Amino acid sequence: MARPGAGTLVLANGLGFPPSNVARVVVWEWLNEHGRWRPYTAAVCHHIENVLKEDARGSVVLGQVDAQLSPYIIDLQSMHQFRQDTGTMRPVRRNFYDPSSAPGKGIVWEWENDNNSWTPYDMDICITIQNAYEKQHPWLDLSSLGFCYLIYFNSMSQVNRQTQRKRRLRRRMDLAYPLTMGSIPKSQSWPVGNNLGHPCSCQQCLLVNSTRAASNAILASQRRKVYSGNANGTLAVRQSSTFNGNTLWSLGTVQVSGPAKIEQVRTANGVPVATFARSQSAPSSAQLPGQNNLNRPGTQRVAILSTRAPVPPGVPALPVKNLNGTGPVHPALAGMTGILMCAAGLPVCLTRAPKPILHPPPVHKSDMKPVPGIAGICRKTKKKHLKKSKNSEDVVRRYTQKVKNPPDEDCTICMERLTSSSGYEGILRHKGAKPKVVGKLGKCGHMYHLLCLVAMYNNGNKQDGSLQCPTCKAIYGEKTGTQPPGKMEFHIIPHSLPGYLDCKTIRIVYDIPAGIQGPEHPNPGKKFTARGFPRHCYLPDNEKGRKILKLLIMAWERRLIFTIGTSNTTGESDTVVWNEIHHKTEFGSNLTGHGYPDPNYLDNVLAELMAQGVMEVHL
Repeated sequence: MARPGAGTLVLANGLGFPPSNVARVVVWEWLNEHGRWRPYTAAVCHHIENVLKEDARGSVVLGQVDAQLSPYIIDLQSMHQFRQDTGTMRPVRRNFYDPSSAPGKGIVWEWENDNNSWTPYDMDICITIQNAYEKQHPWLDLSSLGFCYLIYFNSMSQVNRQTQRKRRLRRRMDLAYPLTMGSIPKSQSWPVGNNLGHPCSCQQCLLVNSTRAASNAILASQRRKVYSGNANGTLAVRQSSTFNGNTLWSLGTVQVSGPAKIEQVRTANGVPVATFARSQSAPSSAQLPGQNNLNRPGTQRVAILSTRAPVPPGVPALPVKNLNGTGPVHPALAGMTGILMCAAGLPVCLTRAPKPILHPPPVHKSDMKPVPGIAGICRKTKKKHLKKSKNSEDVVRRYTQKVKNPPDEDCTICMERLTSSSGYEGILRHKGAKPKVVGKLGKCGHMYHLLCLVAMYNNGNKQDGSLQCPTCKAIYGEKTGTQPPGKMEFHIIPHSLPGYLDCKTIRIVYDIPAGIQGPEHPNPGKKFTARGFPRHCYLPDNEKGRKILKLLIMAWERRLIFTIGTSNTTGESDTVVWNEIHHKTEFGSNLTGHGYPDPNYLDNVLAELMAQGVMEVHL
């Protein structure tokens, strides 16, 4: 289906506004780590609009309207959302839609996630679904929006076209999003003028001012030149000496976490600068003043040096000691104040944010041991030509039985009644699969038109002689995938995973090179990329971990671990992606959600393997 127009208006400065005398529905959105704009709720958007009317350069405390958003503040001038307890900053935007669209009517479309809770769709998807719903379309294809999902309105379900996984969806009424008309004035740059008066010293004012300052100082700080070389082979670190036109601080020593040794030397003109001694290994990615990285997801924590220059007028002098709650200032306030001081060139030292421990310590080849009970340490897959069955009717008849008197209910493939003809009548013709013939699958008992099952089988990327029930995902036959050729290695290393300190670790290494897509892939003959290989994954070396390894080997040989599609992380198409069997790629931590400890992971991956037809009975 064609994508209905969203009617979005966004200006280059990030604070969009519609043309004069045109009514528009306002939806505020934030950018997540996958590059997708996620809408705030209607109640939150009303709150933001109310603050915007009072002060276009102000800050919005989201916790005042939604308790779950209490750590977040939006700075309207820089158009960033700031999380107080971690320092994470994300861009926000003000989007406009037609008043007759879903947000204008207070209609929200949501899908059921793995936690049995409901997640709202992105706003453009929500509008597209509502438009199709109002036009009484039986189904909707979201591929035009970059998602491989089909929406079926009769069963209120979402089906993944690649995996056939089915999820429930719902349509609910909520508060309508705010309506606006005309334009709003541009916000000015902060700070304005040369106000040298002392600001209010209450914690709320300091909180808001620090957030605003940190947000707006980031762009300026990223433009500063941080490194300058000199003749003796050292790297001079230069701090900004001015802020808002007034001299604030002289150059000083900067302390950076890591093995680098930092000294204070004097240049030819006698000005002291901080240097890295070349005799020590200084990390090239060390974060230094003026080199803030707060636009990406992550935390930059700061602490004041023990010696500092006199505080100039207009800058709050707060005793920021640490972020562990033991200092005289609340950790959240200390963090934001420290970020402000760093961006303004104040003498602060930066420490690295916690980084995920992706890999174990180096392991000598002689310490890598084979996994007991599993022959060899490597499995390779080559490009195989899929053996197609004689015809699709034979495959369907192998797993179904004819139903003489079908019940008066929907066929969930064509959404027509089982008592009537298949929706594929006139589109698909097969001698043995008449439009009114209904079949029942042997294991699960779900019923469909035989012609619909034939069409589903023919429309798949592959015809390997297996069939999967579109309702319960029961697999008939041996399911194989479309994984490109590659190599899987596995061995035991003498290190333990968090949560499994009583055993060693099984390391799995997947390696798939880039190549050309085959006939079973989305775009045959086109090149595909393979990013991030070799990929290292980890399991505990215990009884359940070894059983999962055996099942993963079976899934690898059936070409089910990876597939070719669109990356959810980068948005790149025609690339190798995971195929709904989750792996742990973070060895010593769980900062990304792909590591340990995770007490439910082993059971979850067994369930995911079972959903692909890979079960212990096949070992």
